[in-house]
Amino acid sequence: MIWPGMGDPTKRKKTLKFLAITAGIAIGVALVSTFAQSVLYADNPLKQCINNREINYKISATLELTVDGKKADIPAKVGFKDGCQKSLYTLSNDGVIYAAWTKKYPFEIGHFLWIFDFPLRDMDETKSRILVNGVESPDFIHTQLEDGAHYKAEFISKASESGSPSFTPPGT
Repeated sequence: MIWPGMGDPTKRKKTLKFLAITAGIAIGVALVSTFAQSVLYADNPLKQCINNREINYKISATLELTVDGKKADIPAKVGFKDGCQKSLYTLSNDGVIYAAWTKKYPFEIGHFLWIFDFPLRDMDETKSRILVNGVESPDFIHTQLEDGAHYKAEFISKASESGSPSFTPPGT
């Protein structure tokens, strides 16, 4: 079978030249994108490991997590993966979350939920809420972490309305 553009030697040359240029452009775009992301994320505590960094800012808070009215455990070692310790992590399953970075950073509850792989998309955000020391926060998942504060995250899953089984986070 003769592929389109490969029968005539002149067309073959043009087709192969076009494919080579297209491949070169694609590889160039991928390299530039990778380099740009590494530069942009160099000081982003949510994307970097803290293993070999000098940590000057540390806070801890407690988090209680409920999904559809049932307590969900937050497992130990959230934020630890493949030898990399993230800036938001847990050491045990007692509900204490830690945040650490080289300088003060406005960590949010949502950042921890993202590192925890909590499926927020499966939750009804209009019925869910975050309480800080017993008072509902208007910022929901954008509520900033404060040292020593107690947070209670109450989530209602979208599946709870349809009669489907309720969702509980991974590791519970």
